[in-house]
Amino acid sequence: MKQLVIFVLLTLSAGVISAQNAEAVIKEMTGTVELKRSGSADWVAAKEGDRITKDTVVSTGFKSIAVIAAGNSTITVRPLTRLSLAELLTQNETETVNVSLNTGRIRVEVNPPAGGRANFTAQTPSSTASVRGTAFDMNTVNIQVLRGAVNYRAESGTLNRPVIVTAGQQSWIDTVTGSAVHPITAAEAMRTLPALPGQIAVQSSGNGARLEVTGGLEMGFVLVEE
Repeated sequence: MKQLVIFVLLTLSAGVISAQNAEAVIKEMTGTVELKRSGSADWVAAKEGDRITKDTVVSTGFKSIAVIAAGNSTITVRPLTRLSLAELLTQNETETVNVSLNTGRIRVEVNPPAGGRANFTAQTPSSTASVRGTAFDMNTVNIQVLRGAVNYRAESGTLNRPVIVTAGQQSWIDTVTGSAVHPITAAEAMRTLPALPGQIAVQSSGNGARLEVTGGLEMGFVLVEE
């Protein structure tokens, strides 16, 4: 019995030792970047080399960018963006990174560690993107995948089903149903985009509604009842 207890304790200890916090560091930055550490109400100016711990909030100003190495993944924080790192953990050769994107846009490149796996989740107030090795652009309402595939879903809605968005595709959260738009439907809508930003293209949906699309990467999509 004593040998069994010792074996169990050693096993549990090994499990604890194998779980450790991954390191997140600001590798590059331009302009105004500020940090608010967990438990603090104060914002402090960031600098290259600063370590980002769990629940630290990162904020970028106008024309400002921060490049964060989170374990083996890279997060490029675009201007006027605010995000926090909810989880940074390496356990049993699996690297887990969870990011909360409150506002703005990020570009993410997810790379698994050598001989291991990477689980990356980016969560916004309206959506969640989960990946295991890819690159994508994302803001709080839409996503564009550059490499690999992303499991993309709404946080709430009448049809809260995830969609798989692959390289070259994009999706967004429908403002009426609150669900993620299928990439094929998104591609059809994108064909109506005007050449100049700020113009509006209108496409009939054939069901008593029309889809209005404004130009630019950070576009808005609204279904208007007819």
